[in-house]
Amino acid sequence: MIKIYRKTATIKAEQFDGSYEMVDKYELDKPIYLADGGTFGIETLEGYFDIEVGDWIATGINGETWAIKDDVFKKTYTEMPVIPKEVSLSIKDWKKRHRGLDQIFGIVYQHEITRTQGSTNINWIMCGNQDTFARAWLDGYTVEEEK
Repeated sequence: MIKIYRKTATIKAEQFDGSYEMVDKYELDKPIYLADGGTFGIETLEGYFDIEVGDWIATGINGETWAIKDDVFKKTYTEMPVIPKEVSLSIKDWKKRHRGLDQIFGIVYQHEITRTQGSTNINWIMCGNQDTFARAWLDGYTVEEEK
C-alpha cells in the first residue's frame, strides 16, 4: 500500500542573487560567460549541479547544501511561523505538561466566550493568530526578535 509522507526536517535557505558574497559563501564555481548571469556550479552530496540566479541554496541539518529551482522551492517549502518569545515559552511549558492542542484552544475559546482578560499569550492567539499558533505547535517555529 502506498502511504503519503511530508518532510519534517527544517532547512535554512536563501535565494541565490548572483552576488560575489554568495558565490564565496557557498564556494560556487563561476560561469565562463557572465553577460547573461550564466550558470554557476554547486558541489552537493549527490554530485555537482548547476545553479542560476533566482534558484535557492538550501542547507540541511548536517550542513550539506544543494540547489533548488525557484518553482520547486515554492511548492515544497514554507517559512517557519514567527511567534513572540512569551508564546514560545508557553508552548514549551504546555508540551512539558502534556497539554494537547485541543486543550489550549479550549482555554482560548473560554476566554473569548467569557470576554475575560487572558494572558498575553492567549490574547495573541485570539487576535487572529490561531493558524500561526497551530502551525508553530505542530511544525516548529522561530522566535521573533526583540524590539
